[in-house]
Amino acid sequence: MLRGLWAAASGMNSMQLNLDVISNNLANVNTVGYKRSRADFEDLLYQTVRMAGTENADGTQVPTGMQIGMGSRPTAVQKIFTQGDYESTGNDLDWAIEGRGFFKVISNGEEFYTRSGAFKLDKDGYIVTSNGDRLQPEFSVPQGTSKITIDSYGLLVASDPAGNPLASVQLTIYDFVNPAGLYSVGRNYYRPTQASGDPIEGNPGTDNIGTISQGFLEQSNVDVVKEMVDMIVTQRAYELNSKTVQTADAMLGLANNLKR
Repeated sequence: MLRGLWAAASGMNSMQLNLDVISNNLANVNTVGYKRSRADFEDLLYQTVRMAGTENADGTQVPTGMQIGMGSRPTAVQKIFTQGDYESTGNDLDWAIEGRGFFKVISNGEEFYTRSGAFKLDKDGYIVTSNGDRLQPEFSVPQGTSKITIDSYGLLVASDPAGNPLASVQLTIYDFVNPAGLYSVGRNYYRPTQASGDPIEGNPGTDNIGTISQGFLEQSNVDVVKEMVDMIVTQRAYELNSKTVQTADAMLGLANNLKR
């Protein structure tokens, strides 16, 4: 009976973590470049009462064994890097990556990677994120610039009112063998890990790296309807596990109150 209590309790803990993941997805439904998370679970160890294939006294074999599970536990919370929808903004410094890839920025001397392309200009004319971290490679927009353009392949050009180029740079973006292995640090930033592999630098539109669309932002890839359905399923699963705890407790109470 105690085994059932602990199995149900592990299920409640798993569903609580799943609800935490769903809640964070819904909280970031309007976060530019956000990638939804998904919790993965596995069953725990089994108590083997009888192995399948065990021979009986008469020489026959048991076709199925007897194993009793101990519950479930979370194994991973994975980022799902599917493409989000695009929103047209008309802003020259709003860029969306179509396909694989990340922008690289420098924050406090450390390299981070992001899918959020909502860039701004700082007081020195450098292209920066909303947190003031500079886009790499650094590019300072000269005075007298009236228009900033970037083509699909990453050529960034600052032009004067007559359309003459004042400065330009080739923007590169970065890909990873396993983006799901990146470490999320918040602020739409990711840090490489041994699981993600080293960043692979390339020009947009080459070597399976995505292209850049100017005047667009990539929205969150959170599907609100799916998250709501998952939340309902999680709630019901949590409720079922709590009912199991109550039932096991009631059965223990009956056994405890037996009289000869």
